[in-house]
Amino acid sequence: GCPGGSVSYGDNQMTPEGKHATVPVFVPHMACPNDCVFCNQRRIAGTEKPIEDVYGCLRDEMSKMSKQFREVDIAFFGGSFTGIGEAEMRRYLSAAAKIRQQDGRITGIRLSTRPDYIDPDILGILKEYGVTAVELGAQSMDDGVLALAGRGHTASDTVRAAGMIRDAGFELVLQIMPGLPGSDEKKDLETADAVFALKPDGIRIYPCTVIKQTKLEDMYLRGEYIPYTVEQAVDVCAKIAGKAQSEGVKILRMGLHSSDLVRDNSVTAGPFHPAFGELVTQRIYLSRAEKLLDEVFREKKPEKIRLAVAKGHTSKMTGQKRRNITYLEGKYSVKITVCEDENLAPGEIGVLENDDEK
Repeated sequence: GCPGGSVSYGDNQMTPEGKHATVPVFVPHMACPNDCVFCNQRRIAGTEKPIEDVYGCLRDEMSKMSKQFREVDIAFFGGSFTGIGEAEMRRYLSAAAKIRQQDGRITGIRLSTRPDYIDPDILGILKEYGVTAVELGAQSMDDGVLALAGRGHTASDTVRAAGMIRDAGFELVLQIMPGLPGSDEKKDLETADAVFALKPDGIRIYPCTVIKQTKLEDMYLRGEYIPYTVEQAVDVCAKIAGKAQSEGVKILRMGLHSSDLVRDNSVTAGPFHPAFGELVTQRIYLSRAEKLLDEVFREKKPEKIRLAVAKGHTSKMTGQKRRNITYLEGKYSVKITVCEDENLAPGEIGVLENDDEK
């Protein structure tokens, strides 16, 4: 990391050319005048100072970056980036642009901000420094839920900002937060539909979690807020993620990073799980398998079933401790095995009846 700031790796993943890495730069929460009920970044920011030498930090991180990473994004996260003041914003962006010119592995500059901190002048500045993606914290598309969360913006602000970002040629990513106060599964799924109507390139799904030293913790301790359980959050997020896949929207993340919970920013209650995204993926596989088996068992009742999945996806189908298979075997009274088929794409499931069928 860097003195007075935080630079670390995150969201690293394989690409056909090699590995993709993101170097997140934590921007102290000095821009946001709102005090969202779920957020305690204002308290963290009280002890965080802006990085003095942004370019030096990025240069050092890139020099330590393994050569296996062929594509690297610089990502400004933590505060509402486009609200920190033009001079400070340009200071961060110019450092990112400079290091990008010098290191061909850097393919993008990303940032996250609020829907009400986007206007033509700001987008012009971002374009000037080669920013490639803008993430908006939509959180909900229900104005009542946004008000209860203390967001300080409306759903129409998100619609307006998303349109401007897309029209300006940036990649658009929207963050949503199922399970906020005043929300429920119906409202969360309606939020997802409204978000997909904005045609984002990607989404992040962060189920609402009760973090220490927040207004939400006070509400929880007074019995005024009941968070989703992990099981409930997995169920809702699986439905949202399934819609995202059918809409062709990339899912960048589901659930908080363990590393997001820095210092005393730890969980009091709610659906935090270190492998939350994997649980959601397993639930999606279960739902798809259930639909396929419903069709099979309408016609006949085979004694054995093999479910075929893409190479490397067996664990996603079987679930933790074989929970998916145990559930399906109990529901359909049939012996189920899982095999891999290199002709299937990730997420696809084939049903083979009886072991003698290939």
